[in-house]
Amino acid sequence: MELLAKLDAQLQGLHDKNQIRKRRSVESACAPRVMVDGRELLAFCSNDYLGLAAHPRLAEAMQQGVQLYGTGSGASHLISGHSRAHTLLEQRLAQFLAPHLEQAAALYFCTGYMANLAVLSGLAGADKDTEIFSEALNHASLIDGARLARTALSVYPHADLAALEGMLAASSAANKIVVTDAVFSMDGDLAPLPALLALCERHRAWLVVDDAHGFGTLGENGRGALEHFALRSPYLVYVGTLGKAAGVGGAFVAAHRTVVETLVQRARPYIFTTAAPPALAHALQASLDIISGDEGRARRAHLQALVAQLHDGLRLKRWRLLPSHTAIQPIIIGENDETMRLSAALYEQGIWVGGIRPPTVPAGTARLRITLSAGHTADDVRRLVTAINELERT
Repeated sequence: MELLAKLDAQLQGLHDKNQIRKRRSVESACAPRVMVDGRELLAFCSNDYLGLAAHPRLAEAMQQGVQLYGTGSGASHLISGHSRAHTLLEQRLAQFLAPHLEQAAALYFCTGYMANLAVLSGLAGADKDTEIFSEALNHASLIDGARLARTALSVYPHADLAALEGMLAASSAANKIVVTDAVFSMDGDLAPLPALLALCERHRAWLVVDDAHGFGTLGENGRGALEHFALRSPYLVYVGTLGKAAGVGGAFVAAHRTVVETLVQRARPYIFTTAAPPALAHALQASLDIISGDEGRARRAHLQALVAQLHDGLRLKRWRLLPSHTAIQPIIIGENDETMRLSAALYEQGIWVGGIRPPTVPAGTARLRITLSAGHTADDVRRLVTAINELERT
């Protein structure tokens, strides 16, 4: 009971600081309008950036995948769980990103978290003469991946190229790995990838790019940050998430085929886990068809129009909209209590926007994290803008 009492005290501490997290059960498909506790809500808090999570073509492909492959894989990839569907998806992903990667290959993972754990620990591998250089605002999965690598770690300030260059120049490690988000999940800004890549090429370092929030949404063809910045290099190791803009689930690492084969042999999060259901990989091929085709281009254009509409419509004085041109649109409120009061007030009006507090973001920067989707309409965004403008005046 003493152990439980200790946990109770810790939970009470979170309550006292208004940092307790709560779950809501969604009773309908992921979409701009969802049912929660019998109420229809207009949701601005999912990462379904292209509005594909409930797309009829993907649902049909998922059903076909279940008919072809069943519901589970039954084993890890290196035993008997690697399906033809996994192989076909990896081939498609490698082909899709070939304009940006030398001798491209791809590896499919169950989740983005696992992919990031795998890529950093796998690239470090048995090489004890490794140093990882991690962006200060990187996602938790990249932080944990660096920990799993059990090697030297340096953290450089957000987007501070001069600081990173100094660290790289001072490092004597034979194996250097720079790792960054492409689109930062809580701020919505883009990493300076062209300059980062130039630094990595100059210092013979890998550049690991986690494009969880850019894949599918950035670039003319949806190839993400690499296409957005027109990058190509053998030093690039690219991580893309398939449960956000792609609308299904899982993630992948794409890089030179030697890098990918190294991960197959070394990456414990890949080797020692049951493979994802093949039906997911089958459905994701249909998702790639949409992302890379005319419909995907139209959805990306609509999403950008909604971003512009939000920026044009908000008239904030006390709160601050961050200068993001991605689907992630944070409004800095400041204190936890006011942030959660605002989130609750929107919820009462039938608008679901998540309040983000420390430790996810720094103290004093609690915020509303608005996420836009190509599934939203101009009327949806107008309703959100009107509600926020009125709440700020109260």
